[in-house]
Amino acid sequence: MKNTALTNQHIKLNAKMVPFAGYNMPLEYSGVIKEHMAVRDAAGIFDVSHMGEFWVKGEGALELLQYITTNDVSKLIEGQAQYSCLPNGKGGIIDDLIIYKYSDKKYFVVVNASNIEKDWNWFNQHNKFGAELEDASDKTSLIALQGPKAKQILQQLTKFDLNTLSNFSFATAPVAGANEVIISATGYTGAGGYELYCFNEDAGQIWEGLIKVGTPLGLLPAGLAARDTLRLEMGYCLYGNDIDDTTSPIEAGLGWIVKFTDGKNFVDRDLLENQKKNGVSRKLVGLELLERGIPRHEYEIVDESGSKIGFVTSGTMSPILQKGIGMAYIDQKFSKVGTRVFVKVRNKNLEAVVTPFPFI
Repeated sequence: MKNTALTNQHIKLNAKMVPFAGYNMPLEYSGVIKEHMAVRDAAGIFDVSHMGEFWVKGEGALELLQYITTNDVSKLIEGQAQYSCLPNGKGGIIDDLIIYKYSDKKYFVVVNASNIEKDWNWFNQHNKFGAELEDASDKTSLIALQGPKAKQILQQLTKFDLNTLSNFSFATAPVAGANEVIISATGYTGAGGYELYCFNEDAGQIWEGLIKVGTPLGLLPAGLAARDTLRLEMGYCLYGNDIDDTTSPIEAGLGWIVKFTDGKNFVDRDLLENQKKNGVSRKLVGLELLERGIPRHEYEIVDESGSKIGFVTSGTMSPILQKGIGMAYIDQKFSKVGTRVFVKVRNKNLEAVVTPFPFI
């Protein structure tokens, strides 16, 4: 079990620690609902240092990324970030990821913790373009500062003008006495904010600095549990639940990150282009329960006659809506917003309605 550079901080804050993706991670501190609402109303701070980070550099950097990812990396300008995914050669998804462009010959790629080794092997396996690859995961920490007061908090610790950062853009600047910090206007909560990439040795002082200036403004440390409820309210996919090696980005509603532009020859292009043109048999949708209950991972979804039409991929009780919400793959003909379906919960069929993302 690996520890992050911030493990001692979590223990001091009496976090409930759990194993996650090979790391000892904080599940919660003061309670999921409290942490969730802090992010929605003020700000929350997350240790997400278990995520993986690769550098892709050199003459073949752009060509490699164009070939192994679905989005069009050539459209990025310096200082921009892009959400994308790695198709697996069979129509499924190896991982979803974010690509940061420094220059035509230098990119920073962030991948999911559970997929670091798999992704690294895939990058190297397909590197026929001469790109220079570096796995910087073990020396990089990641702190997410999310919520409507995130800018007010972070601006106290950096001279960099945060107003110059638009959504999905980034810059490198000193933060809280640490010289080289990537300040990224990205996040996984739908509440706005920043993700701060730094060297492990700088993580503690950045974390402590944010806690010090943020606490008077309502900042709370938040764990994996609140991260999950926050992303679910927004309908954001979680790898391993809502997307994986058996799901296509078209099925998952990620067609917007699959670009069939001229000259972009990427893994599974023909297969995915065919799916986009001719449709898919199932679709990832939002579900809102109309009865009391929570749709859990792998619960069956049935029609009025009790025939199985799909399954739940993620679910929770929404702290904002006070209703059970979930994400699910269901047969295309039942995927229209407003369609009534049923979730099998402990031998009971609870009525639900197909709902658009985000839930809030």
